[in-house]
Amino acid sequence: MNVTKIAAMALIIAGILGLVYGGFSYTKDTQQVKLGPIEMSVKEKQTVNIPLWAGVGAIVIGGGLLVLESRKS
Repeated sequence: MNVTKIAAMALIIAGILGLVYGGFSYTKDTQQVKLGPIEMSVKEKQTVNIPLWAGVGAIVIGGGLLVLESRKS
């Protein structure tokens, strides 16, 4: 398998995952206070939404790369 096919498959998989899940979340440490032996930190949950057009676009571009690669061979 060459690099183009791997990239095309990765785009298709990423596009499908983007459509299925619609986004992802992560935890971010926002503040940290140190008062002698006492330490306090605040963890904030951030959510990133993946637009519908981005998922569809990744699938279309990945499919286009596969079609172009098959015609080249």
